Amino acid sequence: MTAAWDLVRAGHEVHIYEAEPTVGGLAAGFSEPGWEWSMEKFYHHWFQTDQDILQLIDEIGKSDKVLFPRPKTSYWIDGRIYRSEMNASALSLPLSLPALIRLGLTGVFLKFITNDWHSLEKVTADSWMRRWMGEEAYNKLWRPLLIGKFANLYQEVNMAWLWARIKTRSLRLGIYEGGFQAFLDALAGAVMARGVQIHLSTPVQAITTANGKPALTINGHTTAYDRVISTSSPSLMLKLAPELAATPYGQQMQELRSIGALCLVIALRQSLLTDGTYWLNLPATSPDKQTSQFPFLALVEHTNFMDKSHYGGDVLVYCGDYVPVDHEYLRMSADELLERFLPALQKVNPAFQRDWIRKTWLWRAPYAQPVPGVNHSQKIPALKTPLPGLYWASMSQVYPWDRGTNFAVEIGRRVAREALI
Repeated sequence: MTAAWDLVRAGHEVHIYEAEPTVGGLAAGFSEPGWEWSMEKFYHHWFQTDQDILQLIDEIGKSDKVLFPRPKTSYWIDGRIYRSEMNASALSLPLSLPALIRLGLTGVFLKFITNDWHSLEKVTADSWMRRWMGEEAYNKLWRPLLIGKFANLYQEVNMAWLWARIKTRSLRLGIYEGGFQAFLDALAGAVMARGVQIHLSTPVQAITTANGKPALTINGHTTAYDRVISTSSPSLMLKLAPELAATPYGQQMQELRSIGALCLVIALRQSLLTDGTYWLNLPATSPDKQTSQFPFLALVEHTNFMDKSHYGGDVLVYCGDYVPVDHEYLRMSADELLERFLPALQKVNPAFQRDWIRKTWLWRAPYAQPVPGVNHSQKIPALKTPLPGLYWASMSQVYPWDRGTNFAVEIGRRVAREALI
């Protein structure tokens, strides 16, 4: 939609084809009767440094709808909850004084001093953090998060990826009034007001070439366009455009790695994280979910961020995790996952009872988190494909930044610029 916004303002006729019945992709939300706001299927928030999306919101005249409260984010360490912010609250972490000093110095270096991510991508996050932050702080704070995020691939992720996450974070976290779906609908309304046609529930069946132009097959009919921008996953792109697979570009796409994600959303009758924590990082002690201390990565009480009055009084909690695409979590039912996750809820709050649960929802995505290895910048396909007029812009290409709505806007504008050349 960002690319469409820029292209239509440059005077071009633009069509968007969306397979889902709503706009937004992984940022989309859902709602329940009695809720005033929508709820994100996969937890989202903005940072105050997210200038690309904040500028876009300003361009469509909706900046007054953006809220930036400062919720509490925390770690679970040794049976207790500790604030996870890189400020004076870090002094309360259960670390020795030397480990606290090294934690602070490396945090300052990564956030405020270095911008040389090209050097950082030459080493893994695991080796860099062990060397500079030290074993104690790394093993207590960062290694469990890397394991939770990347499972058995965590030792392959490069340090530039971790630097980018630290570099861009702010203590205040942003959301759009009404939820992210309200923003997505507002953006869709803005592009349509400019003349863009959005075709919902309209999956593209194939991307081919016709008379030197890119062509889309939809509902069995093929139509040529001057330019086509695809924002699909690498595997879907190669399936839709098999001509790419035989090219060096296609080989690059095939070598990109990613993992999936899931969120079990639970509506509770009372608060689970009673200390006011919004985001609780749960330590992964092993890539094997069956033997790890907790069976998922993030416990997020959304209604400690946005008031439950927006959701009909429901207390809304995410149990979020990242898993390989062949993991059982991507096949299990909501009830099966709930049974697997319940002990973790009881560990975090011993007063928790099953009858607190009013309803659950399960959302899954097989393509959710790219896995960037050493020297990853040399392995990313260009936005312009070798097929005439065809461009590919995905979250696999926003590197070194992490996937998210801000960098979706950035890459949308970048690919629109290239398509206009």
